[in-house]
Amino acid sequence: MSRFLIDRYAPLEPYTPGEQPQDMQYIKLNTNEFPYPPAPEVLAAVNADAAAQLRLYCDPECTVLRQALGENYGVPAANIFTANGSDDILNFAFQAFAGAQKPAFFPDVTYGFYKVFGALHGVDCTELPLRDDFTVDPADYYRRGGMVVLANPNAPTGIALTRDQIERIVQENPDQVVLIDEAYVDFGAESCVPLTARYDNLLVVMTYSKSRALAGARLGFAIGSRGLIEDLERIKYSTNPYNVNRITQACGTAAARFDGYYRSRCAEIAATRDFTAAALREMGFRVLPSQTNFLFAEKPGMDGAELYQALRRRGILVRHFTQPRIRQFNRITVGTRGQMDVLLAAVKEITEGGTPDEKR
Repeated sequence: MSRFLIDRYAPLEPYTPGEQPQDMQYIKLNTNEFPYPPAPEVLAAVNADAAAQLRLYCDPECTVLRQALGENYGVPAANIFTANGSDDILNFAFQAFAGAQKPAFFPDVTYGFYKVFGALHGVDCTELPLRDDFTVDPADYYRRGGMVVLANPNAPTGIALTRDQIERIVQENPDQVVLIDEAYVDFGAESCVPLTARYDNLLVVMTYSKSRALAGARLGFAIGSRGLIEDLERIKYSTNPYNVNRITQACGTAAARFDGYYRSRCAEIAATRDFTAAALREMGFRVLPSQTNFLFAEKPGMDGAELYQALRRRGILVRHFTQPRIRQFNRITVGTRGQMDVLLAAVKEITEGGTPDEKR
């Protein structure tokens, strides 16, 4: 930290992204990336003609992309906001809908960036404890005097509320924004997008990083009432109007138009997830019920950090968290069936105390 940083930002504890090591080849099961390549039509969109147009500014309104997304999700393009990843939208939402006089409410175990954005923008944040089984109690979010933020399914637990439960929360907070972060919804949970036509206080945030193989392209979008979209646009046009580049717009448009490929792949991932969860449970793990592309698991009697390190030495990355309540858990991204077979073999070797075949 330099001596020039203003006092307001000195106490910030930045978000720590999942590691992206360069020292060797790993099986990456730590950042919930899509294990398959983008659809062929998306790959075709990244071509010489598209690159030649990079000398020109991109369309700040993302017109074609929003039209494709609207057709895909059955909503008007005017009710869609696009951004440089869903984190961009979350940042804007904490600026637009919360503040010093309007708090934010979210679970104590959830996506870590919510707390960071709250601190960044001077928001009084209240973290509401999950139940003992790591589920969200919907009643905890009734009649709150500020923005409600819920990842659904939740991360890192993988557990989802139903659409009816979310609707009740929206109804109980008619004068506050309810933000539902649906980064993982395509792996088995119910989307709340249909509710946005009925409630002007509901904002659904989505991403093409997890289920559309575009983590490196950075594309997020939100669906909500026209009023909420205009609020986000006000923040966007006050910071960076060109926040979704040309190549990402082209990739996102192709992905939206050829959605069947991704839905089929998501079904494969869900099947692999269920297979892996069953195998881990047979080895004595506690695995939380997941509707995402990851599993949250602990082995009673085994330190979670030690398991993480043992897997890392074998060239397998998972995500370990140090938060006291979940420090014995590891979050395991669901990769291909082959990758999960390698993981399971390594876990079996580690837990049974065998001689490690470690990568150096």
